[in-house]
Amino acid sequence: MINNKNILVTGGTGSFGKNLISHLEKNYKPKKIIIFSRDELKQSQMMTEFSKIKPILRFFIGDVRDYSRLNLAMRDVDVVFHAAALKNVPLAEYNPFEAIKTNIFGAQNVVDASFENNVKNVLALSTDKASSPINLYGATKLASDKLFITANNFKGNNKTKFSVVRYGNVMGSRGSVVPIFNQFRNKNFIPITDKRMTRFNITLQEAIKFVLNSLNIMQGGEVFVPKIPSFRVVDLAKAMYPQKKIKIIGLRPGEKIHEEMISNGESLNTIKFKNSYIICPQSEFFKWDKKFHLKSKPGAKKFPENTSYNSGSNSEFLTVPEIKKLLKINKFI
Repeated sequence: MINNKNILVTGGTGSFGKNLISHLEKNYKPKKIIIFSRDELKQSQMMTEFSKIKPILRFFIGDVRDYSRLNLAMRDVDVVFHAAALKNVPLAEYNPFEAIKTNIFGAQNVVDASFENNVKNVLALSTDKASSPINLYGATKLASDKLFITANNFKGNNKTKFSVVRYGNVMGSRGSVVPIFNQFRNKNFIPITDKRMTRFNITLQEAIKFVLNSLNIMQGGEVFVPKIPSFRVVDLAKAMYPQKKIKIIGLRPGEKIHEEMISNGESLNTIKFKNSYIICPQSEFFKWDKKFHLKSKPGAKKFPENTSYNSGSNSEFLTVPEIKKLLKINKFI
């Protein structure tokens, strides 16, 4: 899927994009990697940071809102990783039309440009907030997920496959809770919105490996979900700054107490594996028979119906020492 292929990463200057590109260069032999993003400063910084592998990199300044620029960037591309999004929950609540333009119209542009250029595989990154969304960011990502999944209905003789990867909190990524807590290293307290709050946990490297494994097995139409542990945000604060007091400040607009990656409704169409789940698409035109895949995929089992997969009721929780160990391994403390 990667060796001797042309790869495009939208939002390629973000946390995921940078680490994905580094991983691909170290472990595979891509012909070309195109970094597509609208931030010229971050692209300039990446040019310096990735100077040793610069010959295979192409830096495209562009916005997924701009179809013609995106279409140009996708010429001769084999694989697209769609990671571009406006993802700050409070800012999306305050600037709804901007989030819609990037997360929904931008997703449609990725679909259309992929068709136009006969891209082989398109894998879109989603979020736990797309499951039973209560904020605008989650609603836009749910709409985005639907656009990618249902794109498989319209491809005709085109061989492009579209699938989605959905995962939760990435430890230490920009906008996650670890860097927020680090801003309070010189204060005598750590702010937490609600003491009941839980989050899923996945490291960037785990996320990258899961995305690449999903790319390798995708048939088109799946939503891939990793099976990962949860943590209590209060325990994260204790692991990072055990001597500091915890200050409860109240939920932010659109914030959930628990992350959810598979909703009750989606459970009816979900297949369970040892380390992951697949949400099968629902479409009268796009045949993706759950019973067939239960029989044909090794280790596949039924997911309990009318239940959700969320961080609050998860069967596996990280302890404070385990959280602390992960933080040290990943050099966050």
